[in-house]
Amino acid sequence: MSGLRADLRLDRGEFSVEVQLEAPTGVSALLGPNGSGKTTVLLALAGLLRADRADVEVGGRAWAGPGVDLPPERRSVGLVLADPVLFGHLSLLDNVAFGPRSRGMPRRAARARARDELDRVGLGDLVSRRPGQVSSGQAQRAALARALATDPEVLLLDEPLSALDPQTRSRTRADLATRLRDYPGVTLLTTHDPLDALTLADRLLFLEDGRITQTGTPGEVVARPRTAYVASLVGLNLLRGTLTHDGPDAPGAGATDESTLPGGGWTLTLAGTREGAGAARLVLADPPDGAAAGEEVWASINPEAVALFTQRPQTSARNLWRLGVDSVTVTGQRARVHLVGEVALVAEVTLGAVAALDIQRGRELWAAVKATEIHAYPA
Repeated sequence: MSGLRADLRLDRGEFSVEVQLEAPTGVSALLGPNGSGKTTVLLALAGLLRADRADVEVGGRAWAGPGVDLPPERRSVGLVLADPVLFGHLSLLDNVAFGPRSRGMPRRAARARARDELDRVGLGDLVSRRPGQVSSGQAQRAALARALATDPEVLLLDEPLSALDPQTRSRTRADLATRLRDYPGVTLLTTHDPLDALTLADRLLFLEDGRITQTGTPGEVVARPRTAYVASLVGLNLLRGTLTHDGPDAPGAGATDESTLPGGGWTLTLAGTREGAGAARLVLADPPDGAAAGEEVWASINPEAVALFTQRPQTSARNLWRLGVDSVTVTGQRARVHLVGEVALVAEVTLGAVAALDIQRGRELWAAVKATEIHAYPA
């Protein structure tokens, strides 16, 4: 099977979804904020939601297109929702056997297949229990077994872990990853959790406001995010501006360690600011490959590369701004400090630094970023 290819358009009142996507054999994750259209895309692919325009091809065979619109029951799809939607009056074994039975498989063969699928998701010792007698994570794994028991060409997982508590989610994620490695078809899962995507998927597709904004492998996306949402999801700052070359005396350059860097004088005039007085600028160590002066360029900055100070520092960093603290988010032993002002940045520091700098909403701090810590690339 060569994979899934789809071109869809759905008008939903004031909101429309218009996507062109390709998902090869393996696991692809469709990421996006709530309301971006992720579930709409999956339901349209399954044939459960009528599209205004649909061109869907799986393994070289048309499911939808000119003169073709297969009903859901004729599309080789396994669908798993955040809510497992298991039959409460049936055992897990009979829930999973329901799919093959509905496709004409004899009862004994269907139950044997169901037992095999439940074994493969670690539920072989719970086959006689009903959904109300198992945990939420176990019910979700049973729903996955039910979807796979029909040997679908395409497996659609809609936020399959979103309803689980953190501990159950972690265990179920690991079990899901193990099972999906053995599935020979196309898996397309929706999520807004980067950990789910990076743990489970070989390929990432980002959906924002009903449009695909970026696709690529996890490595490609982390190296070159192309929207603020994508950058925030992979934990990076992302700035965009116009590339200029002002010679060795560019703003921020001077008698510092970084001023002797080769290629000095390359800067970005950041988008959203005016050229001239007060224009925010970002000094680069080198021009980005493939970009020339006057062209639009992205610049990503790891939050750990943003140094914070209470007083204007004596630093070799060629980028220095006085910014205000908008919010502080604590995760484990580290904190992400959201800064606003001439530029918007996130800095990641230790909890000790939060206390030492008295970081709190409304406080003003100096933020410094070395030119060598900026990764720039063509927009």
